[in-house]
Amino acid sequence: MKNVELIFVPQTSKGHLIPILEFAKRLVDHDNRILITVVFVKSPFDSFANAYIESVKASKPDRFKFIDVPLIVDHHRQSFEDHVIDLVETHLPLLKNVVTDISSSKSSLNSTTFTGFVFDLLFVPLVDVAHEFKIPSYIFLTANGGFLSLLFHLTTRHGETRDIPEFKRSNPDELILGFINPVPPNVLPSDLFDKDNGYPAYMMIAQKFKAAKGIMVNTFEELEPYAISNFSNGRNPPVYSIGPVLDINCRPHTESDLAQHKKVMKWLDEQPQSSVIFLCFGSFGRFLAPQVKEIALGLEQSGYRFLWSLCVQSSSPPQLSQNDALGGVCYNEDMFPEGFTERIQGKGMMIYGWAPQVEILAHEAIGAFVSHCGWNSILESLWFGVPMVTWPMYTEQKMNAFKMVKELRLAVELRLDYEQLNIDNVVTANEIEKAVKQVMDDCNEVRKKVKEMAKIARKAIVNGGSSFLSIQRFIEDMIG
Repeated sequence: MKNVELIFVPQTSKGHLIPILEFAKRLVDHDNRILITVVFVKSPFDSFANAYIESVKASKPDRFKFIDVPLIVDHHRQSFEDHVIDLVETHLPLLKNVVTDISSSKSSLNSTTFTGFVFDLLFVPLVDVAHEFKIPSYIFLTANGGFLSLLFHLTTRHGETRDIPEFKRSNPDELILGFINPVPPNVLPSDLFDKDNGYPAYMMIAQKFKAAKGIMVNTFEELEPYAISNFSNGRNPPVYSIGPVLDINCRPHTESDLAQHKKVMKWLDEQPQSSVIFLCFGSFGRFLAPQVKEIALGLEQSGYRFLWSLCVQSSSPPQLSQNDALGGVCYNEDMFPEGFTERIQGKGMMIYGWAPQVEILAHEAIGAFVSHCGWNSILESLWFGVPMVTWPMYTEQKMNAFKMVKELRLAVELRLDYEQLNIDNVVTANEIEKAVKQVMDDCNEVRKKVKEMAKIARKAIVNGGSSFLSIQRFIEDMIG
């Protein structure tokens, strides 16, 4: 039988690159006819992405091919929307060339059939390119079924409210198909309230999702049964729940990361089982100095051991610099309460910069996780059976927190609607202390439910599991 080739177009930040390529690896493990070509922006500054791609090449050299596009950076562009435009403009000419070359080189005698594109969320505008060549386009969504429910809701809502389509903070709670509860405006992505840039960008993305031939979502049926069941209404493209897709063997890739890893693991090895609360807020989670002080006080007041990965932002207007994007950190001792670093010796550990999150969550000393509620972090926490405290920072993370607390009852609420770097929106030490004590309480029902969900997550991806069968269905639909 003929081999089939899929072209993957990932965004190369860690949170996007790992899930989409781990999914590609699962595809080739499922069916030996599948070959993968990956088109990606290669950055000389991103040692992690480059090392990870090399590891994928080495693991399956006969099934993966990589085509890299040189990074082109426009330093005059600052906004998220402009960043997306940069990426798309970089890829568009190359993709057209790649598709043309593949289309012209494949003949009826060739042993490989080109069956489609798989786009990352940020490259969904390229669905139009695929349509030009009458080639199927699929989308890999690193977010959850709730976020996809929102995208589908936007297209319906836009058609019903043409006069004032954008969202307002004063709007009543949204009734979104796929959510059990009405969704408050304050947990929706902030960009939806920006009528000039954010809302149009979301609408464009939602429309491209509708135009795709299929959508793969990094979730599993047992976690989001209500959302998954609502996708099968005949009005949407096929949706395949294929998660959790994780790289649980993720390893440090630089000498400094390796040294940090050894130091952290040694400290955890010395702590009692389930005694440590881990705080980590993602690649772009930043705090102003007043918030850092409140966290420190709250942790001390709780009385629990802690491991805290801290990135902070100066009080000047935040700008995404190259250093920020790579995890650069600025901090000073004045941010902490007086004597804090001395008092926490042996009971608390600070990490400034990169943290080996997967291996930390896997460690038996970890009892709970205070998280920014990025979906990858949520899946990792569930995989290892670690209960969470919600502290969302940006993009869809507030919706993730709402889903985990209000819909699934799988997390303890600290905040659902936190706004990062807002000097008037400080979470107090008492709030932090209360949430930490609640999540670390052995009698808390959340702890039991998370342990049960960890077992379900592992069953979902093995032969006969819900996500295993969903991947099989995607392959059958794709190959025909």
